[in-house]
Amino acid sequence: MNNSFFLYLLVLSPLLFFGQNSFRSNWEPRKPNSFERDYFTKFENQSIIILDLEPASIGLNSLIDINKDKHELDDFTSLELIEDLNTLNDQTPFNIYHNPTLERYIRVFLKNRRDNLSQLMAKAQYYFPLFERYLDQYNLPLELKYLAVVESALQPTANSHAGAKGLWQFMYGTAKQYGLEVNTYVDERFDPIKSTQAACAYLTDLYKMFNDWDLVLAAYNSGQGNVSRAIKKSGGLTNYWQLRSYLPSETRGYVPAFLATYYIFKFADKHQLSPAQAKLSYYEVESIPIERAIDFKSITNHLGISQKMIKALNPQYKKEYIPAVKEKPYLLILPINMADEFILYVDQIYQGNKIEEKEYFIPITLENSYVVKPGDNLENIAQRHHITLEQLKQWYGLQTNFLIEHQRLVVTNKPIITTGSTTRKTSSSQKKFTSAKQQTNSTYQIYTVKEGDTLFKISRSFPQVTISQIRDWNNIWNINYLKPGTQLKIY
Repeated sequence: MNNSFFLYLLVLSPLLFFGQNSFRSNWEPRKPNSFERDYFTKFENQSIIILDLEPASIGLNSLIDINKDKHELDDFTSLELIEDLNTLNDQTPFNIYHNPTLERYIRVFLKNRRDNLSQLMAKAQYYFPLFERYLDQYNLPLELKYLAVVESALQPTANSHAGAKGLWQFMYGTAKQYGLEVNTYVDERFDPIKSTQAACAYLTDLYKMFNDWDLVLAAYNSGQGNVSRAIKKSGGLTNYWQLRSYLPSETRGYVPAFLATYYIFKFADKHQLSPAQAKLSYYEVESIPIERAIDFKSITNHLGISQKMIKALNPQYKKEYIPAVKEKPYLLILPINMADEFILYVDQIYQGNKIEEKEYFIPITLENSYVVKPGDNLENIAQRHHITLEQLKQWYGLQTNFLIEHQRLVVTNKPIITTGSTTRKTSSSQKKFTSAKQQTNSTYQIYTVKEGDTLFKISRSFPQVTISQIRDWNNIWNINYLKPGTQLKIY
């Protein structure tokens, strides 16, 4: 909210942008102050990423007609601008008045930052549908989507020197106030969805305070306290343009930068501006609740998606690791086709080795298993049977260290030799074990799979029933994702 990247990227000293032939002939240039130079440098060092994020090489030829002179493209009269601004004013709750300040901002943007604008428009194709969804949900003006352009240049990992972070540039205190989580692994200020929801809630509260959208913008930038003090100092003025001189210097340029951005996006065709090519749109991704901790590398190894792409789609995970929280699962965002594949092969992805799929779950027999006794834990069971903890968990299909008394665990992967057969799934001893309940009790009950169920969770609902038994009873050894509504036999 404080210290907006885009604002200082585009609106620095006129000395940097205009010569003596600027549109105001009596205008005297000034040198940029250190504060402005700092932000100019910071934004220039921000990498512009368009979801895989790197746009194709963008040259001037891709943005404008090479047969036209650049000055010709920017050569529009103030009267034309007044007419366009009046058109916008009739379509928005913001007060858009033509004045020399706003005109200067518009001309600065168009004259010197055409490449940046083209890339921002490409990024907007991904983020704007997301913003509009929640702005509409909160009954806020959809034009507020341009606020994130001014705040962060649509860079989800933007980080100001003052500590504001993310697309909407939340400071730590405000982030916590509006329910954003910040911990060792996760910073939801970088989460496009969560931060947008928080920004909508904050903007709603600001409007309740000031009942004027121009003042809401000023308060979002400098804080409601500064706007309230400015109103008091001015003798009660509530029009932003009349109040402007009483606001902090940074905020005086904030609203004009927002309005200039709005104008340029709306009249991009008129100024021969078009977006760079984006490789992914908001409608081509899917969110997946994560119930077990996983790192980006495991996803990359199995889905063929780059870690860079995963990071770009999930910037809130600071260490490229998604922790597991039972009460509130975190979301993993993936392209739709890869989201489907993730769900299909979720167990293999967690195990980390798709090639050894058949070795993940070894059917339990009387000969290859151990019955859990009071005081047992996985580590001492593994040591007692001279196997690793990882093998013990893999062979039985355990995802946690939780044990139940009298539960049977597979403690060897050595084949059981019966009448010359070494196959695991067809041995007579195995059949005797897995069929024991059917032989002694021919009745069974039907369990209907619910949303979020896993075989492990289902097995824990029935005493002394294992994952392997459920797989055997229902012939689902090659199925890793249980669709809600599926009916399972439990003997």
